[in-house]
Amino acid sequence: MAHLFAIVGWHNAGKTTLAEALVREYRRRGERVAVIKHSREGFSLDHPGTDTYRLSQAGSDVVAIVSSAGFAWMERPVEEPSLGELVDRLATDIDVIIAEGFKRERCPKIEVMRPETGTEPIASIDELVAIVSDEIVDTRPVPRFQFADAAKLVDYLIDSNYGAKTVS
Repeated sequence: MAHLFAIVGWHNAGKTTLAEALVREYRRRGERVAVIKHSREGFSLDHPGTDTYRLSQAGSDVVAIVSSAGFAWMERPVEEPSLGELVDRLATDIDVIIAEGFKRERCPKIEVMRPETGTEPIASIDELVAIVSDEIVDTRPVPRFQFADAAKLVDYLIDSNYGAKTVS
């Protein structure tokens, strides 16, 4: 069973910075990692002129491209899928799932904070696993780590067994 947690925080607080560091640390330990990023805006993974772009523009609801280097799956859902639905679609050999964003989903959360981007808490205390900040900006009773402490944070997540797959 994969371990799942979300990294939440205000815009530009360092969610992606922390996710990158955690991916590197888990990979260094031999774990297979998936990251699911939530975007509050639209996005495009395709480029005008490519075959997949043309097929998508023609109206295909799903376009997949495959090669020996990997594959990509682009889909226009009827409605935005939940984190649980996305997790269910992942490969079965994934050890750790890091969700970036998804602040409204019920799952274990690591909250990143920087005074200059906002210190109003996002995660409820019952979901909060840890706080990552280089300054003390929140006094909730959970472990605290600095951005440079990815290895210590991963040790904590493993030792405490936080992130067991629970999505509702």
